[in-house]
Amino acid sequence: MAKENSLKIEFKSHPHPRNLHQHDGAESPRSCSLDILLQRLRAIDAQDDKLANIMDVVGEFGTFQRRLVALNFIPTFLASFFMFADTFLFTPQKPYCNTSWILAVGSNLTEAEQMNLTLPRAPNGSFLTCLMYVPVEWNLDSIIQFGLNHTDSCQNGWIYPEAKRRSLINEFDLVCGEETNKEIVHTMFLAGLLTGAFLFGFITDKLGRYPTILLSLLELVIFGFGTAFVSSFNQYIFFRFCVSQAVVGYAIGSSALLTEWLMGMHRAYAFILGHCFFAMGVVFLTGLAYSLPHWRLLFLLGGTPIFPLICYIWILPESPRWLIMKGKLEEAKQMLCYAAGVNKKTIPLSLLDKLQLPGKKVASASILDFYSNKDLRKLTLVMCSIWFAVGCNYYMLSLKIKELGVDTYLTQLIPGIMEVPARLCCIFLIEQLKRRRTLIVALFQGAIMCFLSLTLPSGKGGHRLRWLHRLATELKSLVVLITLLGEFNLAASITIFYIYTSELLPTVLRATGLGLVSLAWAAGGISSLTLVSQNIAILPIVLCCLSASVALFSCSSLPETHDQPLPDSLEHITPHTRSISEELSNEDMLSDDVTEEAAKNTILNARLTSVDHDGLSSPSLHSEEEKQERRRTEHQAPA
Repeated sequence: MAKENSLKIEFKSHPHPRNLHQHDGAESPRSCSLDILLQRLRAIDAQDDKLANIMDVVGEFGTFQRRLVALNFIPTFLASFFMFADTFLFTPQKPYCNTSWILAVGSNLTEAEQMNLTLPRAPNGSFLTCLMYVPVEWNLDSIIQFGLNHTDSCQNGWIYPEAKRRSLINEFDLVCGEETNKEIVHTMFLAGLLTGAFLFGFITDKLGRYPTILLSLLELVIFGFGTAFVSSFNQYIFFRFCVSQAVVGYAIGSSALLTEWLMGMHRAYAFILGHCFFAMGVVFLTGLAYSLPHWRLLFLLGGTPIFPLICYIWILPESPRWLIMKGKLEEAKQMLCYAAGVNKKTIPLSLLDKLQLPGKKVASASILDFYSNKDLRKLTLVMCSIWFAVGCNYYMLSLKIKELGVDTYLTQLIPGIMEVPARLCCIFLIEQLKRRRTLIVALFQGAIMCFLSLTLPSGKGGHRLRWLHRLATELKSLVVLITLLGEFNLAASITIFYIYTSELLPTVLRATGLGLVSLAWAAGGISSLTLVSQNIAILPIVLCCLSASVALFSCSSLPETHDQPLPDSLEHITPHTRSISEELSNEDMLSDDVTEEAAKNTILNARLTSVDHDGLSSPSLHSEEEKQERRRTEHQAPA
């Protein structure tokens, strides 16, 4: 960083060309040679990262990297399956009291006759669901002749004659006063995300990416597949709590691993494709839930593919960046050599010897640095505000589309299908607008759609005007479309910001930081559930607008990470971090403040400074020709 600052100062010390040639009155156009000089300067700016140089030799996206990305697809696919399975397990059922006591006096009665004799009827002629006639010690003829009059609540459980599927409702009799609020299950799942984000974020930075991924997969095997064997509803809630921990744990570990193994746009492509598989997992879950009649079969068949992932013990690599920052230099070299071997490349020993431990023997960092380090604290607060807004708005839209009465399967199928092109669009947007601008565009559009979805009349509840109710009925299709478009944009913003967050955080605290921002995302979801349950229409609108406004304002303070080296230690986190090449890319410097001679002089100085910093000697840099060139440019530059 000191070298960058000195180069910026030297670059700006050259006088403005207009001051030298004011009589000309014309501006010098940007020349092609200046663009070449800027490219060379970008290379100098990035050469300090010895690991990046080795990764170039290993191959940016060879067989090893492609295999690593492919290994991420199956767990990501299954994570979405386990994450959204609750949606299809609470199918509404109409319960009737179990009155099998009458079979003792009339064993040949059909189910319809049994219900007709033992269940009271409502004024419209339908059977009451939670009441039954009190059993009597009469014979069947007396019961048929005189009928039963005294009613009571169900005493021997319930039957579900109209049920076509076996769900949690009729499995654990969650009816007639025993109903469980479905939002409680969602809240417990989000609580698992909260605890898992904090716990696995800490474990990933302390123990490594590899053991954390294996631990999360083991938890998915035990509590994901094991959900099919729970014997009570309380056990089900506990298993879902643990599954949510495993899902967020795998997301954190795999994101850190991919970030530190892949480079440039390959990193973004890997994240985007992984999130596409996540969306396809939702589509797979919807089709499987629609075709299977029993909720236990859903977990048995859907969870079976988790078992082959046990082989990850032998084929999953550890992150070399994390190994270096933890002082495990030899293990990092072995891992890099293994990756090069898979890619059929050879790393020169001279290049491996340049790979050294960080300034301190082992880079020390803890979660307390998110408070004590000023720059990291500001960066984290900004990211948390954005993640809170994304989580809040996304859950608002999910709850809104359910309130509109759309079929349960369609509410998952259509967004799942739409999220695939939404995330693929991120490839084009990132290439054209880079990270920060793409995030601002996607988040702004998603927030606008969320606001429109919440403010347009729903035609439900309250003392509404007749014309407003009629308008709401006519606008229902429009509201559904707006809600889906909002989910489309927010899905894109989630993918973009996952890439962005992983690149902003330093290696020593990358996973812990991902855990903290996941806390903010889950907190946004819980806030949405809480406010919606209050049935006060203005509260969700206020939360949506306020959180989105703060997030959009905060986005402008984030540094761009496109084509920038990954930060490894806390020293690499600076406010508005920008490389020399990015500074020189500003239009004002390119068009006005920089001359070719100044650029050449700066490049020569940068190369000499780099040599002094590394303690290396290069004949090309100390040749008489370059010394004379440097001396000539210094004399030509005005004092």
